[in-house]
Amino acid sequence: MSVSSLPLPLAGNIDSLVVPRHAVQQRFRTPKKNIPQTAFERTRVLHAVRDYVAEHNPVPPVPMTQLKEHADVLITQLRLDPIYRDYVGVLLSNEMWRESLATVPFERRLLLLPKCMRVEAKCPAPFDEFGLLCKQCGLCTIQDLTAEAERLGYAVLVAEGSAIVMSIIQTGKIDAIVGVSCLSVLEQAFPYMEAAAIPGVAIPLLQDDCIDTTVDLDWVWEYIHLTSEDKTRRLDLGALRDEVDFWFAPGSLELIMGKSEGETERIGREWLGRAGKRWRPFLTVATFQAMHRGNSTMLPEDLRKVAVAVECFHKASLIHDDIEDNDSVRYGEKTLHEQYGVAVALNVGDLLIGEGYRLLASCRVSAEQKVVMLRVAAEGQRQLCQGQGAELCWARQPKPLKATEVLDIFRRKTAPAFEVALRMGAIYAGLESYEEVSDVIGTYSEALGIAYQIRDDLSDLGFGGDTNDIAAMRPNLLLAIAHEKAKGAQKELLASIWRRVWPAGVTAEQVEALYAELGATERADVLLGTYKEEAIRSLHEVQDPNLKGLLRRTIGKIFNDVEIKGWCKEHEQVNLTQLAQTPALVTA
Repeated sequence: MSVSSLPLPLAGNIDSLVVPRHAVQQRFRTPKKNIPQTAFERTRVLHAVRDYVAEHNPVPPVPMTQLKEHADVLITQLRLDPIYRDYVGVLLSNEMWRESLATVPFERRLLLLPKCMRVEAKCPAPFDEFGLLCKQCGLCTIQDLTAEAERLGYAVLVAEGSAIVMSIIQTGKIDAIVGVSCLSVLEQAFPYMEAAAIPGVAIPLLQDDCIDTTVDLDWVWEYIHLTSEDKTRRLDLGALRDEVDFWFAPGSLELIMGKSEGETERIGREWLGRAGKRWRPFLTVATFQAMHRGNSTMLPEDLRKVAVAVECFHKASLIHDDIEDNDSVRYGEKTLHEQYGVAVALNVGDLLIGEGYRLLASCRVSAEQKVVMLRVAAEGQRQLCQGQGAELCWARQPKPLKATEVLDIFRRKTAPAFEVALRMGAIYAGLESYEEVSDVIGTYSEALGIAYQIRDDLSDLGFGGDTNDIAAMRPNLLLAIAHEKAKGAQKELLASIWRRVWPAGVTAEQVEALYAELGATERADVLLGTYKEEAIRSLHEVQDPNLKGLLRRTIGKIFNDVEIKGWCKEHEQVNLTQLAQTPALVTA
């Protein structure tokens, strides 16, 4: 295969930004008391359940009495409120059936959804004897779940009632069920499913009042797409991420990069090992795991070099960005230029870029693979600098930006690093398989990168954020949306902030309150969901079930992984002092 015949890496980033069709959002509702109250806690319980089933290997169907005994053990281990026993029991049953479900072809499965997930006050869909006839109106998530399941080959039923389910089972055309229902209905239906002994998973609704109910949608999507063809479905992404993180310990870096020489390399290695999410090297390793054709579960030694090279490029960009943005804090500590001075920091950043290319050049891969890796890294560096350059040019003559303009900056600044990471893993797995997925990687990375930056803007609200775009006066999506929606004095105030002329007596907290008032926070949440869904939608054409399954799960891992951030005490004190001295925010 000629290297010149391969697709130009990262070429998709040149096109103009088109915001995808908006994802349908669930209304936020507080879960019922017998269900863990936060998504983080529910995910923690799910992971504990999976670990428990993997260790004890109970064989389904398990009678209700035994299921409750297993649930009680987990309740004790996790120190949970006993009120959650039924919820834990449902998750246990799901996990016991999970591998059996994976072996059932999609066309032999039934997706059972409850009518109460619709927006009852506005739903135009009629009913017949089998349930809801969805009109695809875009008001609720039923339409997306139904459309995707039917595309895969599922039979879909939007109704409640064990009698209907049993009648369908008895036709002999259904060998497995993926269902969504409230705990009370699940408890009533459990004996029927036990008697039928067919694989069934049931994702609990978070409410049981039969109107405008919500569910952990990521879990529904995961079970719908579960297939035995995906050999990575048992891969522990948490353990894989921990292993990648270990590669950045001082001893590991010395084994991978060689002994450091001189103070500049020492500072560079120390910065490389500083706190961070390590998503980019993780993506490199995960992509390789999904695409390599070998049977060994051991990671090749040279893959560590590729992953560390990806992080070298990223950490170098952070050093330079912090200087250009005049940031003083990162990871809860002084930025490198604050600690060592601008000249030293610039030099360390340049060194890390060189280290990244050195590591790639030293990999024991074919000459063709090495050339494509270097092309991808160079093009990624180019795109990232163009994105940062767009922001820096704006900073010379700051003015209000539209939301689409901010999203375009996100695309150019953030997406290239994710794309490079994914492409590196795919190239290392083999050029032939890389060529098959090159276009998808570009589309997926763009959506993932934009979603990631939107999530950062949302998580930076308040004093708990690692950085605050309002205080730093950087392009911010919420500021753009709020300015577009505002009128009168509010619009003038937000325009002044865009022009980096901070209004006297106005605090960042008050501006954030204005975001909520104008619906900017809600709108950003919708866009976050939209780009996450766009990343998932981009995988439809992927033929490799391993890559498709792993990249789908990766989205859940990145966006559901909760990190407790430290915050800068110095800035916290300044903000609190300003707040105490500031009158109410100007209103129109």
